[in-house]
Amino acid sequence: QLHLVESGGGLVHSGGSLRLSCVISGFQGSGLSFDTVALAWFRQAPGKEREGISRISSSGGLTTYADSVKGRVTISRDNARRTVCLEMNNLKPEDTAVYYCAAQSKFKAVFSSSNTGLESSDYEFWGLGTQVTVSS
Repeated sequence: QLHLVESGGGLVHSGGSLRLSCVISGFQGSGLSFDTVALAWFRQAPGKEREGISRISSSGGLTTYADSVKGRVTISRDNARRTVCLEMNNLKPEDTAVYYCAAQSKFKAVFSSSNTGLESSDYEFWGLGTQVTVSS
């Protein structure tokens, strides 16, 4: 089973920036490797459903962004460090939420019914989240 640990959350003023990181471990004996899993970032604000905000393919060649964050965030992956990052800028109070990283194996991808790749049910491995708070 893979283990994901997020970091980089915190308190920023409106218009500020943050860089979130997620280290993925547990590949030894799992039958998986870092370069075969797709990765994504989700967030959940108080009183709202979990929202998929960005995805990056296993190869790193294809990225997807939700309309709510498009143009303000950039997702990337580092195979050597087995890390996925989310660079966020021009943050707004409505970005306040707990942010989660998630991983999807090829086997899970085969059975996905999502057209966007940003549905929670598409991912089988999750981190515990990191809090991002944006003050007005």
